[in-house]
Amino acid sequence: MRVIRNEAADGSAEVAETVTAIASAMSVNLPSIAEDLRGRLSAEIEYLGGDERLLQALAASVEANVATLLYVLGHRTDVTRAETPAAAVEYARRLAQRGIPVDALVRCYRLGQDSFLRLCLEELKHQSGEGAVVSAAAQELVGVTSAYIDRATQRVVAEYEDERDRWALNQGAVRAARVRDLVEGRNLDLDATENVLGYRLRQQHLGLVLWGDRDAASESLLPTLERVVRTLGERLGCLIRPLFVPWDELSAWVWLPLGQRAGWDTDTMAAAADLGDTPVRVAVGAPGGGVRGFRRSHQQAIQAQAVAVAGRAPAPSFTAFGDVGPVALMCSDLEATRHWVQDVLGDLALDDEPHARLRETVHAFLSCGGSYAAAAVQLGIHKNSVQYRLRKAEEVLGWSIRDDRLNVEVALSACRWLGKSVLLAELG
Repeated sequence: MRVIRNEAADGSAEVAETVTAIASAMSVNLPSIAEDLRGRLSAEIEYLGGDERLLQALAASVEANVATLLYVLGHRTDVTRAETPAAAVEYARRLAQRGIPVDALVRCYRLGQDSFLRLCLEELKHQSGEGAVVSAAAQELVGVTSAYIDRATQRVVAEYEDERDRWALNQGAVRAARVRDLVEGRNLDLDATENVLGYRLRQQHLGLVLWGDRDAASESLLPTLERVVRTLGERLGCLIRPLFVPWDELSAWVWLPLGQRAGWDTDTMAAAADLGDTPVRVAVGAPGGGVRGFRRSHQQAIQAQAVAVAGRAPAPSFTAFGDVGPVALMCSDLEATRHWVQDVLGDLALDDEPHARLRETVHAFLSCGGSYAAAAVQLGIHKNSVQYRLRKAEEVLGWSIRDDRLNVEVALSACRWLGKSVLLAELG
């Protein structure tokens, strides 16, 4: 962010002090304010929900815009010299790449302005001062915020339109539109669709999602993703070229053609996806046949990706829907999942190393059919250590893990995959 102080800023000292105090108080709560704004936008704008990576990009954009605006207000800088944050520009580009209407982007800023000003005026109530000072401070808050939103909206819309035009020129745009029709269940002429895609739909498919992070590359990751897909196809013995569809410049949807084969086991796929230091993540569904299998395998890969993105950081390099199916369904409502996990596990869900070790031991014990010896082998510790840890875990729970084995197993899986998203930050 580059801002230049406005040395000639006018207004009384009392107004300046009031506005600065409001900005300072709100800056302390910046993460909470940004999260509330993100929640409102994703709830009220239909195109913005359901994609965890897009929601994360939205969160980054919201927080960066709020931080910039609070800086301008708090330091009384010239709002016309404040640059639109890079995260906001990146989010606009991502919406254009996904084909989301520009109206959704504009509404983000309109609703964001509304929420931000409501918070400012609410904070203004807590500031002492004469009526004239409060009125002048309110006018400054509205004026500066409106000016900032107006400039930022112009910048991100221009960036959106440039990216939309550039993306439309991509030869894969038509194929991407046809694939989008397929996965959304629209009726299509199969012969014509196969000709456009250069891919046979009447066979077995394995849906994948591949993605990387902006931090891992200074430019598009698509060439790297294409190389990874070619390698996967070769390692798994695909006789026909996989279907590769860019979703944005950091991710792609992929279908591996399996012909009439039933598919691959998870271990084989994970081994094939192990590409060393390549900064690429892979999520995979289960094999499926025909158009229905094409669609379902893709949906499962998307759900597996949601688990990977919502959970551990950085995301695991390979995530299979078959390993995370129940947890994937929980990602649709992480808040409810967090409450349920904490209801089941209580303080055993505490996010620290000792409780993580206890959870790992209980999970191994249950997954080994309640065998102390097998769990010890899996964990690489002595059987007595397994028994000791299980006793400690039951002390934390307050009851035997055998009393509610199914719920405990599912809750532990959620902790294992979703991490901080469902764990307790401190003792309840």
